[in-house]
Amino acid sequence: MALLARVLKSMERIAPQSLAEHAWDNVGLLVEAPYPRTRVSSTTPQRVFLTIDFTTAVVDEALNDPSVGVIISYHPPIFRGMKRLLLKDTKQRMVLQCAAKGVSVFSPHTSCDSCEDGVNDWLVLGFKGQGTSQVYVPAENPPAGHENSGKGRIFTFDEPKPVQQVIDQIKRHLGLKNVRGAIHPTHASNERLISTVGVWAGSGSELVQHKADLYLTGELGHHDVLEALEQNSTVILCEHSNTERGYLSALLKPRLEELLAQDGGEPVEVMVSTTDKDPLVVV
Repeated sequence: MALLARVLKSMERIAPQSLAEHAWDNVGLLVEAPYPRTRVSSTTPQRVFLTIDFTTAVVDEALNDPSVGVIISYHPPIFRGMKRLLLKDTKQRMVLQCAAKGVSVFSPHTSCDSCEDGVNDWLVLGFKGQGTSQVYVPAENPPAGHENSGKGRIFTFDEPKPVQQVIDQIKRHLGLKNVRGAIHPTHASNERLISTVGVWAGSGSELVQHKADLYLTGELGHHDVLEALEQNSTVILCEHSNTERGYLSALLKPRLEELLAQDGGEPVEVMVSTTDKDPLVVV
C-alpha cells in the first residue's frame, strides 16, 4: 500500500473526518501528488512530516528531506477556493512546490480538535490527575472509538485552586514563560478559587457561551474578553498555535507511528517540524 493511502487510513482512525466543522473548515487530503516520491533507499524509511502551520520555512524544511512523502498540516493550507495556481501567491506557490516534489498534503484541523485524544484533550492533560474532564458540546452520532468526542472541554478540579497556581500549571504544560491574562478581581484576590476550566484550542470565540471559572484558549476578541469578565470569569490567552503545537509530539506522533507500524507496510518515520512556531512573541 502506498504511503499516502496508509496515512489516510491511519488518520481516519485517529481523527475521523465526520467530526470536522465541514460548514466552514477544509479538512482531508488537500494536495495529492501526481508522481509521489519513492523510498530513497532500502535502508532509509519514508517519512511523514507534522506541522501546525504551513509556512515557507516549514515547507522548505519538509521538501529538503528527500524521505518526506506526506505532510500533515494541522491548519489547512488551502482554505478558500482558488481560480488559478500562481507562483506569486504565497500559499499557491507552496502547494505547487509540494505537488512538483511529489509530496502530498493532508489537514485534520477541526476533526483533531473534537476527536478523543485530540488537541483539546491534550490541553487538558496539563491538569491530569487533579479532576475530571467532559466535552462541552458532544458530537452527534460520534464514530466508534470516539464516543466522548465533541467541541471544547471543561475540566473540574477535585479541589479548587488559586488562579496563579492554575496559570503556572498552564505555562508549564505549554512550555511558555508568559501568557496573557484578564484576571477577574475576585480571583486575583483569592476571594474565589478556580473550580472549572473551559478549554478550547486555537480561537475560543465559542468558549464564552459556556460557563467556567477560567477560560483557557489561544485567542479571543476584545469584546469576548470583556464579556467573560462580566460573567465573573478569568481569561488566559496563550496565542493561537501555542495551544495546539504540543499535541503533535505528545499524542499525534506516537499514535500515528503505532498505527503505521501495525498495517504491515514498510517502515515509516513520523517527524515533527522544528521550524514551526507561533508567529507572536512577547517583546
